[in-house]
Amino acid sequence: MSRALVILNRASDRERVQAWAAKAPWGTRVTFQEAKRTSDQNARMWAMLTEVARQVQWHGQRLSADDWKLVFLAGLKAELRIVPNLDGTGFVQLGRSSSDLSVSEMADLIDLIAAFGARQGVEFADQLEAA
Repeated sequence: MSRALVILNRASDRERVQAWAAKAPWGTRVTFQEAKRTSDQNARMWAMLTEVARQVQWHGQRLSADDWKLVFLAGLKAELRIVPNLDGTGFVQLGRSSSDLSVSEMADLIDLIAAFGARQGVEFADQLEAA
């Protein structure tokens, strides 16, 4: 087997991983990762980003939801790297994609957006529905 993915949901999944590990040749790489973000988290993030984009002017500019996503990802305190673009007229931010976030990292991102929104007076749709 050159590559395998097992999502741990029951005892038999753990047993399968243990059996594979016992038989794996030396030098085999094993990676454990937290579960990826959920579809519900992704939908909530985009709904919140859309509201922030609609309601907040940032340093005299209206940013798109995509722009806000990059701003908030940088706010997660992850490594931030910036390099010049190909023609030297601007810069490109290198780093994370929200699709790579784990469930807990996505929860942190949503909390960050909510806290920023609260400070800026953003009214999120789910708040209006609950009122």
